[in-house]
Amino acid sequence: MELGLKNKSTLVLASSSGLGKAIAMELAREGARVMLCGRSEEQLKRAQQDILNATGNKPKYLAGSITDPRYIQELVQTTVEKCGPIFALVNNSGGPKPGPFDSFDDQAWQDAYELCLLSYIRTIRAVLPYMRANGGGRILCSTSSSVKAALNDLILSNTFRMGVVGLAKTLSQELGPDNILVNVIGPGRVGTARIDQLDQIRAQKEGLSVEELQHKAFHDIPLGRYGRPEEYGRMAAFLCSEANTYLTGQTLLMDGGMVKAY
Repeated sequence: MELGLKNKSTLVLASSSGLGKAIAMELAREGARVMLCGRSEEQLKRAQQDILNATGNKPKYLAGSITDPRYIQELVQTTVEKCGPIFALVNNSGGPKPGPFDSFDDQAWQDAYELCLLSYIRTIRAVLPYMRANGGGRILCSTSSSVKAALNDLILSNTFRMGVVGLAKTLSQELGPDNILVNVIGPGRVGTARIDQLDQIRAQKEGLSVEELQHKAFHDIPLGRYGRPEEYGRMAAFLCSEANTYLTGQTLLMDGGMVKAY
């Protein structure tokens, strides 16, 4: 399938590693002009080289924190200058701290809000004038399988990821007349450093080795394995593309059938 992403300007938040990098990789593979972002310039340089080596397409990058509104403005402006008017925005962020309700004070809640929800709002606000002037675009928000089934010890993530779903659903209604499609995707257990971290915490709590815990987890996934980052990236690339012409306002999980909820 021709996705129609060649030379399209795309911005992927939190893309120096993990699922953000996987999405950027697949967009680059389709010929898009990709802007990476993340806090570590060293990690961004490695991601840039990895993507170039794998796809022959060298992305741009700008280091900074997505919780800084001044950085968001600079990031969007730099993307337009270096890649062209933004066609596709992928909102993505690392996960907030795991833990139960009683372990978090007001500052922890504020930090999680700014990371997982407010950063998305600010970036959407910044890219909308370019998308409208360009006749449309795609906004994709990466969240978690917790938007369908709450995850234990992840109350911060469970709370603010649901806010992203409400934001995206409402925007899909408001922005449809502008030919801007807005969707949400969420990973189940996809093999990244974040999953490794959570598996180590869970294994310690249950008195198991990480290998034993993962064996149990595989049993609960109909496909019998964790997802691969590139699988998530390919799904994202389609939703960000011109090949997607009518799918908007939806929340899709890539979880191998793990979540039993509708």
